[in-house]
Amino acid sequence: MTIDWMEKLRHLLQTMAFCLAVATVQYGFQPGKPYGPSVVFSLFIGTIIWAVVDLGRHAFASSAETGWPQGLAGAGLVMSGIATGYLAGSALAARLCIYYGWLPAGASAFGSGQWRTTVLVTVLAGVLGTFYFHSKGKSKYLERERGEAIRHAREARLKLLESQLEPHMLFNTLANLRALIGTDPQRAQRMLDHMIDYLRATLSGSRTATHTARAEFDRLRDYLELMAMRMGPRLDYSLQLPPELERHPVPALLLQPLVENSIQHGLEPKVGGGRVTVSARRENAHLVLEVADTGVGPSSSPGPGKGFGMSQVRERLATLHGDAASVDFAGQRGTGSRALLRLPFQP
Repeated sequence: MTIDWMEKLRHLLQTMAFCLAVATVQYGFQPGKPYGPSVVFSLFIGTIIWAVVDLGRHAFASSAETGWPQGLAGAGLVMSGIATGYLAGSALAARLCIYYGWLPAGASAFGSGQWRTTVLVTVLAGVLGTFYFHSKGKSKYLERERGEAIRHAREARLKLLESQLEPHMLFNTLANLRALIGTDPQRAQRMLDHMIDYLRATLSGSRTATHTARAEFDRLRDYLELMAMRMGPRLDYSLQLPPELERHPVPALLLQPLVENSIQHGLEPKVGGGRVTVSARRENAHLVLEVADTGVGPSSSPGPGKGFGMSQVRERLATLHGDAASVDFAGQRGTGSRALLRLPFQP
């Protein structure tokens, strides 16, 4: 097991603070006795107990939940730590106090009749300190388990959202393909070829939650080619991805529902069609992805800002990035709409 020495340092400082508190309490009950020796004895005894127990526990097989030995090994380690701390700490503290003149030469560590009280205080303090660090270890384990559970729940939710999104797109495309088979078989054939390319890229990208912005824009190109086969000259599109952003990770299949919304709610209702522009840029600490169209703009019915695709995008970003990501939608009736996605930039 790897020892976290920064954590050990924190434990040592906490132990020393606890020892000072014990010495202060003892002085409060016996104000006639000098405060200095009580502090020295408390620090020596407490730190030796801590060293034997907290460092010695790594020599034993420990529980995964707490990092502490279980059963007789754990109890024996605590008792031996308390005994060692009391005997060695008292002897060292007495020598130091005699050396500096805080105790007369030849004096015992404690006055006659005090050893029972001292032993009791040492045992209680040792058990309380050990229980405190044991509880902290268990709390850290439970916090790690909670974090793992939250991460797995987010991953499961993300997979659910992705599984809902794929059929939504496929059903729309198959419906368009079915309509073309009877009216224009050659265009239907070309559309089927584009669909195969799109599905091949989608299957490759679906194995991970994220892929590069380049892969995302390539999938968008396949999708827009499919739509262009159906809409003809009524659909124009532009994909703008700077070379320095091509390898930036983005959630797989994130932008396609926004492009689908722009076509379905913006360009298809417009007699002359229009243009869809998808772009990426960096703004300070964010990667900004923009989907804009020159369609009819938002209406009173559920549209690009409220429909299935937008809600999926919002949920996926919230699942992956929480408050660090945002989705903004704006548009004006008759002039088109724009969706802005801000994701944390990852150098």
